[in-house]
Amino acid sequence: MGDAPSPRQWAAFGHVASSDYEFRIKGRLSDTVCGEFEDFTAAVQPAETVMRGEVRDQSELHGLLDRIQSLGLELLEVRRVRKPPSD
Repeated sequence: MGDAPSPRQWAAFGHVASSDYEFRIKGRLSDTVCGEFEDFTAAVQPAETVMRGEVRDQSELHGLLDRIQSLGLELLEVRRVRKPPSD
């Protein structure tokens, strides 16, 4: 057998390590809507809501994007962010 696949090779097959993501959504989301994303923290700002949490793989990421769309929310930005340092 050969060497283990590199991170780039894993990514080509849709396998990614879990990462923290930030979703910026237009408008101030209600507590009920924020509750739809139970594993995420929400920071409601004047013109947008920032949801932040861990996404374990590409399948979960696509599921979250589908949920945002099905709720009729306007997605402004998605980005992978560094995890805060552990205490």
